Amino acid sequence: MLKKVFRVIIALLGAGIGYTLSLLLARIGFINELVVVTGYAWYSIVALFVLTAGFVGFILAPRLTDVTLKVIDFLEGALQRMPLQDLIGGAAGLIIGLVIANLLGAPLVNIPWVGPYIPIIFSVLFGYLGLSLGIKKKEELRGLMSMWRAGSKQGRGDGGKCLDKVLDTNVIIDGRISDICRTGFLEGTLIVPRFVLEELQHIADSSDLLRRNKGRRGLDILNQMRKEQGIKIEIRDFDGLDNRKDVDYRLIQVCKRLDCPVVTNDFNLNKVAELVGVKVLNINELANAVKPLFLPGEEINGVDVIRDGKESGQGVAYLEDGTMIVIEGGKKYIGQRINVVVTSVLQTSAGRMIFAKPKMAFKDSSSAQPYHEVNVIG
Repeated sequence: MLKKVFRVIIALLGAGIGYTLSLLLARIGFINELVVVTGYAWYSIVALFVLTAGFVGFILAPRLTDVTLKVIDFLEGALQRMPLQDLIGGAAGLIIGLVIANLLGAPLVNIPWVGPYIPIIFSVLFGYLGLSLGIKKKEELRGLMSMWRAGSKQGRGDGGKCLDKVLDTNVIIDGRISDICRTGFLEGTLIVPRFVLEELQHIADSSDLLRRNKGRRGLDILNQMRKEQGIKIEIRDFDGLDNRKDVDYRLIQVCKRLDCPVVTNDFNLNKVAELVGVKVLNINELANAVKPLFLPGEEINGVDVIRDGKESGQGVAYLEDGTMIVIEGGKKYIGQRINVVVTSVLQTSAGRMIFAKPKMAFKDSSSAQPYHEVNVIG
């Protein structure tokens, strides 16, 4: 039914084109040169043009309808696949381009011969340029809008803090970012650039079993975070980046473009980002900051000595948060759970390290008595 309606509409449009064409030919004197138009002859010529053009439109209507529907389906599919930011950026650029074309073309309309066509040419040219630049510069436009909103909030005393954060590959694979977000310590939108997602997929397809498991765990963590309420994650494309550069370089460029921090646990990325002025949220530093603080002389109960240390007679144990405890004279207690007393704490770039002695050994050494008793648990 719809195709029949379109067929009738196209036939009527063809008839209208035929009528307009007959008037145009009569105006330039083409018809009068072929035949002297008098009386009913003029109406016959007009009717001939109208019927011929209408018949041609009626015959071509099915083909034109199919082509039109295919074009509409293609455009609809392309628009559905296009991210919302691209649509908004392209629409804004198109509007700006058409406004500029109108401002430049309006004074030139009165130029003889070519004047009426200049606004059309300018509209096509500047409209295309505006659409293209709007899509490519969508992130800059978004940044300007964010700055404007931040400025308005700051004027009201709400502060102008950027809440967006960019995730790198290592912090996604690490997995602790999910727990941190669940506790509510990270606000705003977590941005995952498309090239980071592609790197995760490449790692997940690796022939190496360990790398493949890491990549799949990272993808699973992303899916889990997206499903959890209160954690907003956006997968974004960033145009204009040099794909020949490594992922860390492109991450820094994205953070500078968006003026937002990067969340990572990569030591090298941390140092490079700080050098170029990009704020870094390092979850290793956060983990070290929330670890319990032990002072010399404080007792730690129930640590399992699992192996010997680098120095002679040392034993090594670990707390639940992964903090390593080096126990002087603890080698002989490997496989046992003992109480220890902290002697010193060393803070390194890799984390915190605690040096301790077995509890009874610490008491005996302080009283200058030989120690042979150790408070062994279990």
